[in-house]
Amino acid sequence: MKVMIGQGSCGVATGAKKTSNEFEKLVAEKGLKNVVIDKTGCIGTCYLEPIVDVYDDNGALETRYVKVQPEKVAEIVEKHLIGGKPVEEYAISDVDKTFLEKQKRIVLRNCGVINPEHIEEYIARGGYESVKKVVTSMTQDEVIDVIKVSGLKGRGGAGFPTWFKWNEAKKNPGANKYMVCNADEGDPGAFMDRSVLEGDPHSLIEGMTIGGFAMGATEGVIYVRAEYPLAIARLEIAMAQAREKGFLGKNLFGTNFSFDIRIKAGAGAFVCGEETALIASLEGERGMPRLKPPFPAAKGYWQKPTNINNVETFANVPWILANGGEAFAAMGTDNSKGTKVFALAGKIKKGGLVEVPMGLPLKEVIFGIGGRIKQDKQFKAVQMGGPSGGCIPADLIDTPVSYEDITKTGAIVGSGGMIVMDETTCMVDMARYFLDFTRKESCGKCNYCRIGTKRMLEILERITRGEGRDGDIELLEELANKVKDGSMCGLGQTAPNPVLTTIRYFRNEYEDHIYNHKCTAKSCKALIRFTISDACKGCTLCAKKCPVGAITGSVKQRHVIDPDKCIKCGKCEESCNFGAVVRE
Repeated sequence: MKVMIGQGSCGVATGAKKTSNEFEKLVAEKGLKNVVIDKTGCIGTCYLEPIVDVYDDNGALETRYVKVQPEKVAEIVEKHLIGGKPVEEYAISDVDKTFLEKQKRIVLRNCGVINPEHIEEYIARGGYESVKKVVTSMTQDEVIDVIKVSGLKGRGGAGFPTWFKWNEAKKNPGANKYMVCNADEGDPGAFMDRSVLEGDPHSLIEGMTIGGFAMGATEGVIYVRAEYPLAIARLEIAMAQAREKGFLGKNLFGTNFSFDIRIKAGAGAFVCGEETALIASLEGERGMPRLKPPFPAAKGYWQKPTNINNVETFANVPWILANGGEAFAAMGTDNSKGTKVFALAGKIKKGGLVEVPMGLPLKEVIFGIGGRIKQDKQFKAVQMGGPSGGCIPADLIDTPVSYEDITKTGAIVGSGGMIVMDETTCMVDMARYFLDFTRKESCGKCNYCRIGTKRMLEILERITRGEGRDGDIELLEELANKVKDGSMCGLGQTAPNPVLTTIRYFRNEYEDHIYNHKCTAKSCKALIRFTISDACKGCTLCAKKCPVGAITGSVKQRHVIDPDKCIKCGKCEESCNFGAVVRE
């Protein structure tokens, strides 16, 4: 019997290591020599962590336990591991099972299933068979043709055909070529690549090696953000094991092909998601984009032919080579093939990682898999593509998740961030938040990006403070288009997207802020006030919770809030059990 405990970053953050230690302690005390305690990565149901899976002696999953804190472990050990009867009250519910059942997992096929630090478990699931087939029995052109048939596009944001990039790098001459993995995942709320690195690092290694063979590279570099210590640690373990098995290094599988990988921990600059800025950082320079052409396929890292793809792109490659390009192309739409991983976050009941076929409607992802909106509030919009993307409103919820359809809305698929918003979200403030992020992350090379985003942010900040002026909306649109047209790289070209899409779909909220000095969502502090209605029972709880003593009143009498003292923290609203505190 095996007990697998999810120990990705999300699991560890919720106490999975303490849970694991408790299992190890009790299993040792009870002398259960037939029970193995093991670890795995994130299965994707982050909202249910810590997760504990119990497998029988034949390797079949018996029971999945959720939200297993240390105090629950003794009962599971006693009743299930010893008594043979699962503790049903701790097991995953049928409703939560649908989170995984409605997905199609290719990139995440091993995450939450294998121990990422044991290469044997990856091999047992067909790992490294694809690269063996490629290196020993295929030509470079044959590998590229399979990827071409699959229709795989880069999953880092731009959606550029993977086969084309590999082929261009192959055609350019050079004794030294480089296969680079962009694992610098910088979008707020995005954690797709991190989960693959922590849960299935060998799929990345195998995918990079296959890509290296196809383009003629002998060296690979994984550029990963330094804020991912667990991902880096597991990558290092995986690479050492792959070298020991002969899957990395000299003369792979007895052939003349040699390929090895090293890790570069980056400083975490968002602009380094742009390939030329990433290359500059790799070379020890400040992460700033360069003019193209020449493209990296011709002159990239150290001016040598270089290809760059992200983690998710590479993780697809071994599956495609094992199952055929046609199998991958059979999923998705005409122009968006295969599956896509999304990080569901925000005002959603079931937050976590979702992998679905391209073309699935947004409604099915958010409502069918994500379980609708927290507290059953009204769905308002979803931000896709992170700071480079845009807000898609509720009336476009049936939009298929594909590169072409999402782009039509003004947003982008991006790397896969999906931030869900409800009726309490102010869209003006949301635009302000994302623009503040891109302004801070701008490298400053382009005048329009450096100065234009700052001026746009100043306008948005004024509007959210209730100091908006007539003409601000038009000025924002004018500046946005100039920043898009005048910026060299994708950061500046897409930075205005959140502003433009919120103006496009939620112009009324901007007008409310500017002309009525009112926040439609009752969210912006400068534009709201709290009052107490006749529903007040005089319980005094709100007065006790108020940190500045702005609430006065006698027991069993209606209380009053002094607007001059009120700091609009919302403690009174949170503490009132009678709905008497009114946000206006």
